[in-house]
Amino acid sequence: MALNDIPSATLALELVRSMDRLRGRIRSETGMGASPWSRSQLTALHRVVYGPPATTSDLAAAEYMRPQSMAQTLAVLEKHGLVARSPDPDDGRRILITATPRGREEAERWLEAREAWLTDAIDRTLTSGDRESLSTLVNILDRLADADTSTPVRRAPGPPPNR
Repeated sequence: MALNDIPSATLALELVRSMDRLRGRIRSETGMGASPWSRSQLTALHRVVYGPPATTSDLAAAEYMRPQSMAQTLAVLEKHGLVARSPDPDDGRRILITATPRGREEAERWLEAREAWLTDAIDRTLTSGDRESLSTLVNILDRLADADTSTPVRRAPGPPPNR
């Protein structure tokens, strides 16, 4: 079977499985499993630290989350002194989320551990051709993440909802 003959659904499933395995391995190798922070909390903290000042709604949209879920995530980070809320200087009705110095330190520590393991794995495992392919794959993954599709979410068959 030629590569172009592989159904998109099969590729999608294989991609999700591979990403889940890599994400799990990164968590394991960097001690994230022992971290007091969840993946969504660390991801939100990373976006706050390295992105422009943003509202809860802005962060939720950037992470493809509901604003209520992002608000819960940020509440934990704020409770532990990693982020702070302040009025937007240009529009006092908006509340911006910013990182505290402690939040910056935590994000940098997490990022360094993650990148150190992955850098070592790339250096030890990949050939120069593999590295070139990985660079191409990163661009493809970014395009997929930014894809503007309107395909409805397919749900697994199951019993009808209770009414």
